[in-house]
Amino acid sequence: MSRIAKYPVELPKGVEVALSGAEISVKGPLGTLTQVMLPSVTVEKDGDKLQVRAGNADNAGAMSGTMRALVANMVNGVTKGFEKKLTLVGVGYKAQAQGAKLNLNLGFSHPVVHEMPNGIKVETPTQTEIIIKGIDKQLVGQVAAEVRAYRSPEPYKGKGVRYADEVVVIKETKKK
Repeated sequence: MSRIAKYPVELPKGVEVALSGAEISVKGPLGTLTQVMLPSVTVEKDGDKLQVRAGNADNAGAMSGTMRALVANMVNGVTKGFEKKLTLVGVGYKAQAQGAKLNLNLGFSHPVVHEMPNGIKVETPTQTEIIIKGIDKQLVGQVAAEVRAYRSPEPYKGKGVRYADEVVVIKETKKK
């Protein structure tokens, strides 16, 4: 059985939770998130806490921990939000945010334009930094991965789009 699911999810002030059938909805100061509940897990609200309980299916213990993590991320997202930072490494690599679009110059013969989905904001404090913000942790991570995939860091010079905390191990070149 999951040990994570034993701990309740604390609800800060200003966060409302609605449990309706097989769906949970969390509303906070930054927005609203909904999630379909897993069938082998139940979520109960008591006061300002949410408790996740496992049913009696085979995978209920593992799924209770997963559901608790999803609910905790929803509560965290509507109160604080999530962000991912990307950096561009390479001569001439530039990024520029224009509304819901991110224009990238990554050494190709053409500029790359990435459309941001609803609920995602993008900022470029400098030409080589990108900050992706939103309330949905999975969506923020997915958009950051898509932007990184345009030119992932290569192992010989380290050029490309990388996460701010990513460490790229540089390979040694071939010697004669």
